[in-house]
Amino acid sequence: MLERLLSESFLRDELTAREEEGCDVSAPRREMERIAGRPEAAQLLAIWHTLDGLPRRADFPYHEPSDLAAIRAARPDQPAGFPRRLEGAVLADRTLGAWLGRAAGCLLGKPCEGWPRARIARALRALDAWPLADYWPVVKDLPEGFARRGEEAAGSDPEAIPYPSPEDPALKDNIRQMPRDDDMDYPILNLHLLETRGPDFTTKQVGETWLERLPYRCVYTAERAAYRNLVNGLEPPETAVWCNPYREWIGAQIRADLWGWAAPGNPELAAEMAWRDASLSHAKNGIYGEMFFAALLAAAFVESDLHRAIEIALSQIPARCRLQEAVSDVVTWCDEDADWKTTWDRIDAKYGRYHPVHTLNNAAVVLMALLHAEGDYERAITIAVMGGWDTDCNGATAGSVMGVLLGAEALPAKWIAPLRDRISSIVVGFTETRLSSLAERTQAVQRALAG
Repeated sequence: MLERLLSESFLRDELTAREEEGCDVSAPRREMERIAGRPEAAQLLAIWHTLDGLPRRADFPYHEPSDLAAIRAARPDQPAGFPRRLEGAVLADRTLGAWLGRAAGCLLGKPCEGWPRARIARALRALDAWPLADYWPVVKDLPEGFARRGEEAAGSDPEAIPYPSPEDPALKDNIRQMPRDDDMDYPILNLHLLETRGPDFTTKQVGETWLERLPYRCVYTAERAAYRNLVNGLEPPETAVWCNPYREWIGAQIRADLWGWAAPGNPELAAEMAWRDASLSHAKNGIYGEMFFAALLAAAFVESDLHRAIEIALSQIPARCRLQEAVSDVVTWCDEDADWKTTWDRIDAKYGRYHPVHTLNNAAVVLMALLHAEGDYERAITIAVMGGWDTDCNGATAGSVMGVLLGAEALPAKWIAPLRDRISSIVVGFTETRLSSLAERTQAVQRALAG
């Protein structure tokens, strides 16, 4: 099976992953360049085995374990005063706000998913919609420089902006619900997991739930690699690392929310559940992204100061990891910079080298949006989307945090009303449901976990 998986592009992704993890990849890179365009299977296999055996450089400054005990041993000092309890109408309002806020932020980012910041700005200016202040518009007659999504490759302009069709359900005049998106599938799936397996679920049970409830072609990058590994008989944590160059990409980070929502005021429990989930498909900073945002959401239920909530969340990941550094950088830059665009330039200069769906650069964009929003939901989700890269993921995460901080009653109807309290999902058993029903079920899980 290994030989069937190997290709030039696959090995280049693995080479990049190893380099980012602190390995010296100069020798396999030279070999990749030597055989470029005409590799034989035996040559690809030899490079794979070389990469698989590389140690970290002695001068690599980070300590990035993947098992929970080692992560906890490497954490900063733990904050006092946790867990805290939150109950009653405030908890109910913030839980509903989390679901609504995530859905609206995700929906805002869907039409431009994967676009770089410059393309987003160019498109919005051409549509007379810069800066972003509403859902993306329906456009029947495309301006010059645009092409219909899926048709741009057939056009003469390789730089054409691939715009959705006039019927796309994520465009402003067409919105009748939250359409299916993997960023919303995972909180639904994880809610089901807690309901059926309980708070002591295992990573193996996460994988079983995927196989029961998620179609293979509706999971991507690291999740697809882990799914393939499950089908072929591997078990966690090997499912996360065998032939998975995407193990530090954003896939686990977008699965963080339900754990934070289910454990309001208990960031350590939220991070632990996130670790059990992430370990199926991710390693190192891929895991930390899910742990951090789960802890941030759990803290945000009881801590209104965003800076303090971020500090609490950072206490759940290793003190000397790249994500800890990236978060600290963004907090400092946002305090220093007058506007988000200046902060974005600094993020791009240091973290723009990572893949557009990596954990580190996208986590930085989410935090940039939250901090520069200064408590404004609309500013948070629009900045997160205008920042580019994985826009639906980033809009969703920023919207989730703001939904928890503000509660449903404070979310602007402009963003929430078009959803009509409805959501579509690919998760088996949840094809069509109501966001309010999901929030009520989340409250039941909260009560069960709180004892």
